Amino acid sequence: MPRALAFFLFFAVALSLVGGVHYYIWARLVRDLALPAWAHRGLTLLVVVLCLSVPLTFWLGRRLPLDNTRPFMLVAFGWLGMVFLLLVLLGMSEVVRTALSLATRLVSDAPPEDPERRLALSRIFGASVALLAGGLGVAATYQGLGRFVVKQVSVALARFPKTLSGFTIVQISDVHVGATIRKEFIDSIVDRVNALEPDLIAITGDLVDGSVAQLAEHVAPLARLRAPHGVYFVTGNHEYYSGVEAWCAELQRLGITVLQNERVQIGTGSDSFDLAGVDDYSAGRFGTGPSLERALQGRDQSREVVLLAHQPRAVFEASEAGVGLQLSGHTHGGQIWPWNFFVRLQQPVVSGLERVGQTLVYVSNGTGYWGPPMRLGAPAEITRLVLSASSG
Repeated sequence: MPRALAFFLFFAVALSLVGGVHYYIWARLVRDLALPAWAHRGLTLLVVVLCLSVPLTFWLGRRLPLDNTRPFMLVAFGWLGMVFLLLVLLGMSEVVRTALSLATRLVSDAPPEDPERRLALSRIFGASVALLAGGLGVAATYQGLGRFVVKQVSVALARFPKTLSGFTIVQISDVHVGATIRKEFIDSIVDRVNALEPDLIAITGDLVDGSVAQLAEHVAPLARLRAPHGVYFVTGNHEYYSGVEAWCAELQRLGITVLQNERVQIGTGSDSFDLAGVDDYSAGRFGTGPSLERALQGRDQSREVVLLAHQPRAVFEASEAGVGLQLSGHTHGGQIWPWNFFVRLQQPVVSGLERVGQTLVYVSNGTGYWGPPMRLGAPAEITRLVLSASSG
């Protein structure tokens, strides 16, 4: 299929989807409420403007300098977050209304449906949805644009050397530097990470959403990261959308070691463990793809291994390979409730520390956000992992 035709089809489908969703919101929150004429016209115009603003903003974002688009992108992405909340709450209200209707019909002596009662219920549900979505939107935006938390996690590993007990790894993930996350945010991350005085720093993918030419100055503060055993990075799926080879070279220039299906020794002699890193789970569509076999080839099986892998679902292969601990991101912890339930359909772990087979996997909520500048029930985090030898 010619590239121009593929782009046109994608744009047409995306525009139809955006239009259909906005029509549904308008139908439930404007048309069905039988509002006064002035309110009906005003809200209809608002919905149309908001609908058109989404494709217009993304169109402008591809043509204007990045520094000029941030306010527009924040508004557009913020509205998309509100659309998601409205759809969730409207869907829940549809279920409640249907249940009430069925319950009424099961009553044998139920009177015929009263149009005024139906309108009153529509207005009650509509007002409730709008108010609740607005409140959740404010809370989610406050959490999304607020500061990240530092999460402390203790991990005991069977083959971890006792002499290294207390070794700290600080993990950041899914920062998504791009349209709305810029240099000042990266500066704040670096300051906080360095203040934790980690032994090692791990960046588990989806660092950027844009090219090196666009974002190099915004990522540059990462050169200030400091840890005695180094700073390491593995690719996420978004690096492959943004020019992965150029970004790997840029990060190496900043003093960050990129692990692409390879491992390094952390420590010396018997007082050491292996740190491995694999390319993103989906990287095979763009090149060679992940290879844990290559990363672990020839290693001493008696040594502990910590694996950096962007997507949690890499843990199934990691467990078969005898990996002790896997550090991942990708899920954002769901970012906006209840999306975490849908993420669970694809990933074995959505957030936190769990055991899958032989392997412990820790999944970060992410340090930034993607799309809407919102987080609901999944606060952004910097993770400080303290490793020790298992007593067993």
